[in-house]
Amino acid sequence: MKNIVILISGSGSNMAAIVRAAQAQGWAQHHQAHIRAVISNRADAQGLALAQENGIATAVVDHTAFASAPQPREAFDAALMAQIDTYQPDLVVLAGFMRILTPGFVAHYAGRLINIHPSLLPAFPGLNTHARAIEMGCRFAGATVHRVTTELDHGEILAQAVVPVLPGDTADNLAARVLTQEHVMYPKAIAKLLAK
Repeated sequence: MKNIVILISGSGSNMAAIVRAAQAQGWAQHHQAHIRAVISNRADAQGLALAQENGIATAVVDHTAFASAPQPREAFDAALMAQIDTYQPDLVVLAGFMRILTPGFVAHYAGRLINIHPSLLPAFPGLNTHARAIEMGCRFAGATVHRVTTELDHGEILAQAVVPVLPGDTADNLAARVLTQEHVMYPKAIAKLLAK
């Protein structure tokens, strides 16, 4: 059985879409895969309750607990890796996980770590992607599923979804339109990886 661990920081809407797809498409039967755990860096992440309601193990590794460590990011990532590794993951899925991961973390999960980013990479890595797309006069925006590398929002592109930028769009309504596509694309990209 292939084990999937999902990392979230907030509402977990992409995680919820993945859970629904796994149930509806029978990933356990078709791909010999299941979601073993949902882990957050925030105890108040709403997505944790949804995971628990679906019988998925949850855990919290609070990044603020490592603020006084000599190397806070490295200490947090080490604790997070220890928690993730208890589930022996074949795939670690970042679904709105709002932490930049250290090179050591990325190397530990090389080939097994994927992310979804709300732009058509390589355009607009980082934050404020929708506002930047509107400011640049882009006619299209979208989202990208990619493998995680040590370079932020780079790495092999696994899937992309495109939406039009409409006249009068704000960053918020463009983000909402992109998010609906993320919820369709991310589960499909994961199912394709599981089928390999």
